[in-house]
Amino acid sequence: MSIPTEPVAVPDRVRLLARGADLVCVWDNDYGGLTFRATGPGDPFYIKWGPRNLEFSLRDEAERMAWASRWITVPTVLDQGEDDTHEWLVTAAIEGLSAVDPRWVAEPATAVRAVGEALRAMHDTLPVEECPWEWSVPSRIANAERREIEVPDALRTAPPIDRLVVSHGDACCPNTLVGDDGRWVAHVDLALLGTADRWADIAVASMSTEWNYGPGWEDALIEAYGIEPDRERLAYYRDLWNAT
Repeated sequence: MSIPTEPVAVPDRVRLLARGADLVCVWDNDYGGLTFRATGPGDPFYIKWGPRNLEFSLRDEAERMAWASRWITVPTVLDQGEDDTHEWLVTAAIEGLSAVDPRWVAEPATAVRAVGEALRAMHDTLPVEECPWEWSVPSRIANAERREIEVPDALRTAPPIDRLVVSHGDACCPNTLVGDDGRWVAHVDLALLGTADRWADIAVASMSTEWNYGPGWEDALIEAYGIEPDRERLAYYRDLWNAT
């Protein structure tokens, strides 16, 4: 996922969903998906649009956000749909910037702390016993195999679960929103939310600090989360992420 640096053509479906609002593409991803910020006379909102894929759907995301919204701050779903080839999701805007907005890339210590604290708050708040989805190692491997990805045998046996939580599923730094005061305000992109060992999220979140802020911030995120690094679990879940 990245911030576009060149003009992006607006799909016809997105223009319909925008209802005349001004559109700026704020994200694109590896699937060919696009996210637009829409502004006009009313409140701003976001439109996610992209090709359907086998890993997750925007319907999954809408369902998970509706569930999680009972306990944590996530975008409010305004519309969701799909056709034979593409899908879309419209959500209300939340006051705050992505942790990888240029403002926070320039202040990595603040951004990394916010992401670590946000992840801990999610894990401490969402109720495992009420979560209807999982993001366990077996479910992730099965999902990868449906996409014809061959998972190495070495990754089929995970370390014992340290703490079962409702995981984000894509806890990379861009998916935490940060307020003007430098504190986290919300979580976004929850299409893979489900129960898993907390290290599945911590491994990805800390690994993504290098992509977004440069080397040297991984342990700072884990410290902000509030635990000591577990090198074995970090290595395993990073390898699993890269493999699936």
